[in-house]
Amino acid sequence: MLKKVTALLVGAALAFSLAACGGGNEPSNSPAPTQGSTGNQGGGEKQQVTLEIWIMPNSTNPAEDFLSVCKPFSDANPNITLQPTVVDWGAAWTRLTAASMTGEAPDISQLGSSWVAGIGSMGRLVDLSGKINKDAFVEATQQYMGIMGRNEIYGMPWFTETRALYYRKDACEKVGVDPTKDFETWDSFKAALEKLNNVEIDGQKLPALGMPGKNDWNVIHNFSIWVYGAGGDFLSEDGKTAAFSSDAALEGIRFYSELAVAGLMDKTSLEKDTNHVESTFEAGGYATSFMGPWVAKRMNDKKASGESDFVDKVGVTLVPKGPKGRFAFAGGSALCIFDTTEHQDEAVQLLNYLASKDAQIGYSTVTGNLPTTKEAYDDPSITEDSFKKVFKEQMQYAKHYKGVPGWSPSETYFTQGLSKVWDNAMQIEGTYSFDKTKQVVKDIENQINAVLKENEVELQVEESAE
Repeated sequence: MLKKVTALLVGAALAFSLAACGGGNEPSNSPAPTQGSTGNQGGGEKQQVTLEIWIMPNSTNPAEDFLSVCKPFSDANPNITLQPTVVDWGAAWTRLTAASMTGEAPDISQLGSSWVAGIGSMGRLVDLSGKINKDAFVEATQQYMGIMGRNEIYGMPWFTETRALYYRKDACEKVGVDPTKDFETWDSFKAALEKLNNVEIDGQKLPALGMPGKNDWNVIHNFSIWVYGAGGDFLSEDGKTAAFSSDAALEGIRFYSELAVAGLMDKTSLEKDTNHVESTFEAGGYATSFMGPWVAKRMNDKKASGESDFVDKVGVTLVPKGPKGRFAFAGGSALCIFDTTEHQDEAVQLLNYLASKDAQIGYSTVTGNLPTTKEAYDDPSITEDSFKKVFKEQMQYAKHYKGVPGWSPSETYFTQGLSKVWDNAMQIEGTYSFDKTKQVVKDIENQINAVLKENEVELQVEESAE
């Protein structure tokens, strides 16, 4: 007896969405492809192969950094030429969906973690089951390897990230905030912000908390900490309908957004994007902010170059516990192989190399993002780094969005809707009312339900005789 599994994608033309991935680096031109020295390997001729790889701007010099991490692979496989192309995040979803439908995809591509299910549902990704070791990856990254409810593996987690609480040590010391205790729970965190608000350091009054808000692609990721911590979620357990208007989800939305209403969050930052808020914190402009691990890398790089020693004034700790426990956002990117490749074996070989401990640590070092494999987290570069060891601990609490095809196009509506939540909190259109927020959330939910229905994947399992 054979079992045939057929996936039916309703509404294959998915809408544009930004990835659940951090970094915010600008793209750069791709260098010439790299390959090892010519000649024989293992005493026999091997076919010369070129792997076209699409990556996003994950570091300052994305293509060069990628090739440098891959140099041991290229040296060991002189017949395989790696040809990376850097695709801007803003164009990537459109290019990838178009390539999936036309068959003009690269051999390998980076996908934002929340894209794997959507692109995978189009039926153009190679099933990596049996080709990579799923158990080698930390739990949070296993959540974005395929489509929820299906066994296929479409993405190899390449790097990951989560958001933790950065704080100025000098500001905390001045007002008597103990970072080891006072950021532990929602209530104690709010009390600490009240102490920190407008603390004066070097003649400058600092807002207690700086966060991006309106129209920023990170807006949903930043809300997730509070939604999850209250026991809520964005989608129902089966991923078929929105659950954003549940009492628990609303509790998290209310707590987070009302930090701005209470004057504890810098309202000007809510008009800015992630890059602006991060740079403002790095310049000493906020007492606290929730940011990713790449910020620590930038600050350390500035100290190493002699540009700034501000990093010495900064600490990082876990996100506060909510009523239902401590939860954090998990993002990142996966690597996928398109079924149009003529070099599947070589592509799988490269993916397994990039999952090796040395490659994981190497790429984490150049990008500032976190590794995805369990063994990499035991490396001294993680365990002995004052910032990364906190992010390692936080990955235990990290949660990724449900892997359903409709999630990616849904993110656009979440971003637009949550911007209106901030409009209300900032009282742009009259007096703040949480009833306004609840109506906005309900409107978001209606939009999301329509998108989920349109992009529903139906599994049909049939038995037939050989």
